[in-house]
Amino acid sequence: MIGTLVNVGAILIGGALGLALSKELSYKTQHRLKMVLGVFIIYAGLSTAYQAFHGPLGHFIKQFIVVMLALIVGNLIGRALKLQQGVNWLGRWARVKFDSNVKDANAPNRFSEGFVTCSLLFCVGPMAVLGSLQDGLSGKLDTLLLKSLLDGLATFAFVRTFGWGVLLSAIPVLAYQGSITLGARAIQPFIADVEMMNAINATGGLLVLCISMLVLDVQKIPIANYLPSLGVAALLAKFFWP
Repeated sequence: MIGTLVNVGAILIGGALGLALSKELSYKTQHRLKMVLGVFIIYAGLSTAYQAFHGPLGHFIKQFIVVMLALIVGNLIGRALKLQQGVNWLGRWARVKFDSNVKDANAPNRFSEGFVTCSLLFCVGPMAVLGSLQDGLSGKLDTLLLKSLLDGLATFAFVRTFGWGVLLSAIPVLAYQGSITLGARAIQPFIADVEMMNAINATGGLLVLCISMLVLDVQKIPIANYLPSLGVAALLAKFFWP
């Protein structure tokens, strides 16, 4: 739960700073922050995958095959379930709500709209699911710490439009990510096998690496469709290392 608590704290701090400070971040500063975040996300993804891949060449090849199969099968499952389409729809809906409130600065429901919009934006993304799972399964906080920084900066900007209702989005973030983390921690004893955990971490590390491409606007990757790969990786590892 530490990662989620840090995320909640970042939202509250970002919102409080946004309310207290009148000067907005310049475009150049925002661009530099995005580049720094992208580099940190790349490091987090590579380091997670690197730590999971180990052993002699034959073992490494087997691990690589498991991870690649997990990504392929997981993507097929995600596409069948239309996970990315669902995430995109929620994102578009939140963006429409945001834009309508920006245009109508005196809208009476800006408080509730800010709460709903930011709750969706902070919970829907793949980093929320992936980071919470990593926190619960292996105690790795890298992904949630990076998400915390992103959410804190976003709250800093959104609070100027919606008001302090944005800060309340910390509540659903706590409930949503906390539930995923606790659920992952509950099933962790059943997948405590070293090879299963390595397969999950390696797959998760590659997904985090893909997220950096989204942050840096390099290429749009349907990350949500690949989330089932984590479960598939555990099952394949159990099959390859019975």
